[in-house]
Amino acid sequence: MSNVSFDSLSVGDEIPAVNKPAISRHTLALYCGGSGDHNPIHVDSDFAKAAGMPDVFAHGMLSMAYLGQALTGWVPQSALRAYGVRFASITWVGNEISCTGTVIEKFEEEGEKRVRLEVKAADQECDVKLIGEAVVALD
Repeated sequence: MSNVSFDSLSVGDEIPAVNKPAISRHTLALYCGGSGDHNPIHVDSDFAKAAGMPDVFAHGMLSMAYLGQALTGWVPQSALRAYGVRFASITWVGNEISCTGTVIEKFEEEGEKRVRLEVKAADQECDVKLIGEAVVALD
């Protein structure tokens, strides 16, 4: 975790990226168990193909968790005030996910100095999987 302060940041600054290895079927199976989301479209190829998909694909919440790791690797979890994303495209087995964030606003609210970040998860082809915002409080 970095020692970042409100005064040290400017709009346009980026947080350290988090790069994840290729998503494997094993990763998906582990996430099913850890999250309790056992939807077969994420682990059963026959089920996915019967649903019209070429193969299984990752849970959207897995990529959201990766983005959360980027945030909490940058600031303590206790500094997080808001975090939300929208799902932009499917994350397939084999995708390598890169999580980034950029400061888009500095402001004060409820007696705290805060920054708003645009956060994004994209694959190795720069196909955006998730995009959203986070707000963190800083000293």
